[in-house]
Amino acid sequence: MTMAGAKRVSFDDEPLIVVDEHDAVLGYQPKADVHAGDGILHRAFSVFVFNGRGQLLMQQRSAEKPLWPLFWSNSCCSHPRRGETVDEAARRRLVEELGIEADPESVYTFQYHARYEDIGSERELCTVFLVQSDDEIVVNASEVAAIRWVDADALDAEMASDPDAYTPWHKMEWARLRADFADTLARYTDPA
Repeated sequence: MTMAGAKRVSFDDEPLIVVDEHDAVLGYQPKADVHAGDGILHRAFSVFVFNGRGQLLMQQRSAEKPLWPLFWSNSCCSHPRRGETVDEAARRRLVEELGIEADPESVYTFQYHARYEDIGSERELCTVFLVQSDDEIVVNASEVAAIRWVDADALDAEMASDPDAYTPWHKMEWARLRADFADTLARYTDPA
């Protein structure tokens, strides 16, 4: 792992894609606005990166994050910007946060709402991706406080013993991957 410094790649005024529950575009609003209060539904994505040994890359969110700072989460998550597909955004963000150039596999999309204290909310139509990479991890310290690799069963045990250490979307996504997409997940956690 290499620390790449703290290059800002996320901005409060960047226009996010506001959608309805059917993913029809309703318009574009600044990131800070869509996360204020109870939030406004917008497109998002989460990427789970696995190495060749089947371990998942977990990231601890930067202390600079307004929502869920220093919580542990899946490898990479963010939002597509105006004019960008979710797939393009996932590839972009893997490079920006972790220095990984890869083409993740889209597994499913779901809608959720989670409020963080009295600060704001995530209200997202989120696409979940999986990808395998053994590239050297180059951490953007502006986005990521720490990383670690973990086996699936060990992660299950950690999440059961300390669920409050993890972001709400990670808990929802990991549970659904384990329950509803076990065969797909096994291609990444149990490499041949």
